[in-house]
Amino acid sequence: MNQAWWYNPFRTFQTNLREIDAGLDVEAVLDAIEAYGADTWLLSVGGIVANYPSRLSSQTVNPALAERGSGDLIGDAVTAAARRGIRVLGRMDFSKIDARRAEEHPEWCFVSPEGSPQIYNGYRSVCPSGDYYQHRMFDVVAEVLQRYDLGGFFFNWMSFNEFDYSRTYWGVCHCESCLVGFRAFAPGVPHPSGPDSPGYRTWQAFTDQVLGELQQRMREHIRALNSGAAYIQGDRGDITFHEANNAVGRPLWHHHTAEMVSAARSGEADRPVFVNAVGFVDMPYRWAGEDPNHFAQFLLQAIAHGAQPSTYIMGTPADSPFRALEAGGEVTRFHRDHEDLYAGLVSAARVALVRGSRPEPATAAARQSEFRGSYLSLLERHVPFDVLRQDQLGSLEADRYALVILPDLGALAAEEVAALERVLAAGGAVVASGDSAWQDGVLQLGGGTALAEHRATYRTEEAVRSLHLAVGEPEGDFTPVVGGFEVLEPAEGVETDWHVLGRALYGPPEKCHGHEATSHPGWISRDVGPGQLAVLPWRPGLVYRELGLSRVRDAWVDKILGLARVPLQVETDLPEQVQFVLGRTPHADVLHLLNRSGDAPQRFLRPVPLAAGRVRIPAEQEPASVRARVSDAELAWSWQDGVLEIQTPPLGLFEVLETQWHNK
Repeated sequence: MNQAWWYNPFRTFQTNLREIDAGLDVEAVLDAIEAYGADTWLLSVGGIVANYPSRLSSQTVNPALAERGSGDLIGDAVTAAARRGIRVLGRMDFSKIDARRAEEHPEWCFVSPEGSPQIYNGYRSVCPSGDYYQHRMFDVVAEVLQRYDLGGFFFNWMSFNEFDYSRTYWGVCHCESCLVGFRAFAPGVPHPSGPDSPGYRTWQAFTDQVLGELQQRMREHIRALNSGAAYIQGDRGDITFHEANNAVGRPLWHHHTAEMVSAARSGEADRPVFVNAVGFVDMPYRWAGEDPNHFAQFLLQAIAHGAQPSTYIMGTPADSPFRALEAGGEVTRFHRDHEDLYAGLVSAARVALVRGSRPEPATAAARQSEFRGSYLSLLERHVPFDVLRQDQLGSLEADRYALVILPDLGALAAEEVAALERVLAAGGAVVASGDSAWQDGVLQLGGGTALAEHRATYRTEEAVRSLHLAVGEPEGDFTPVVGGFEVLEPAEGVETDWHVLGRALYGPPEKCHGHEATSHPGWISRDVGPGQLAVLPWRPGLVYRELGLSRVRDAWVDKILGLARVPLQVETDLPEQVQFVLGRTPHADVLHLLNRSGDAPQRFLRPVPLAAGRVRIPAEQEPASVRARVSDAELAWSWQDGVLEIQTPPLGLFEVLETQWHNK
């Protein structure tokens, strides 16, 4: 186990403090944190307001510190927490400064394309290109670490603020530092104003470089000052940060937290992930607690996929008497009481679902539907899988996954193609749906082994209207094609299936006849060396996501599972609403069973209790024991012919099965 504290399981409670909270009762807050099951306190330290007596002119010291006898909230908190063995992390926010400092240093501030500062409730937004971020921020962190023994820092809203708190769009920054920096980054490219400007994609690359360099410098700065302090920031820190939250007007994707954690950990399994679960419904409604069933999902999805759970409130625990925190505390205390399950926990899934990272605005919605429908198809068919970010695909180890799914990604980069060819060479299977891996009419995969020639593309709704595929049972119950279709001419000797029915008229009813079978396939596959490559020139995930046809889900999942050389599905008599998350620690195999029967439109309901069942998973040897950690019970099991069958207990919100082996 790595010596740094953040490589071991931990649980955080964040108090996002207002100015008026500077006089808080430190011992009372620590009592609440301990009772919740947390061992780490994320506390507002500096930036917009300093909760300690800073001597730096770039900071505003909280005037409410006068209420404390010591005049130093951070000093009091660190001292009291140390007595209890609780770690303190510093929350920093350098995104804004007050009016006086903005007038003294306008060069620090964001400037709109019209030349205006971005002002919100009297505070000016700061630009990461400017001196405040590039230099003053480092002075503040040095001052804090010279005074206090903090376990690390989280930096809030370290970004180019094109939007404000009210989600009002301000445009691309035109401060002098940005103008000069962008000219040097992209000579000859006009400075854009917003997403509709020709150079906006180049601007995004520029801002990504500025933030990447800034974050790397800060990580090194913290490490030089205190090697035991972590930097928590996106996926560029010692710990990857993800905020799990709700928001007014945002359609709910029930699996968002699980998706984000899986995507982070599949790319870098050794990097810890920190999920900060927001206890209220939205920032403008921060005194309205989240629904308990919804909030529990934030933390449960986090720990099941190997992330560290954190709970986030405004003010002190006494200010947020939310019922949701009762549910959050139950999950947090389970993580505390069963910490051995989460020490070194990594995914043991053998299937990767690649999430696209380069969608054009015109195709983004359809590509997202294909990804999410594929996600649901695998989950409901009890196939454990990882989400793999497309920008991590190029570094994929050849034998990590037995099956890699490319859901409507478009053309691939050269390094992505090379990685997938290595998967095929290692005996793995690769499945490409939609227009994945097609570039200029040529299939990029297969190492020169032709699967098909590209004849045409149907992209519009009208172009595919009344187009059917012979997919699923019973015979004659055809599948509608929506979201586009690639017309392919299969090469000789390849396997084809699910052929298209030619489009006939669909109105008036008297003319709705004449659908003739064609030779255009909806499935093409062949061996590529020891591996197998399959192309689906349509979007089965999108069809399932938007139309809910279970026969489509079952047909395409069965088909792709048949390509793999090893079993990939958990055999079970439990219903589709049970999600299996397969993991492994140095000492045991860990299987989370998540009851998703409460998933409902735009909300989570209390899951329906499920009866006992059984699961069958591959196992190379006979186990020493199988235990249900939530039910706290030894389970009946049998092992025969390389298959372990486990009798599962009744299932409430979740269960965790731990399988111990004789040689671990």
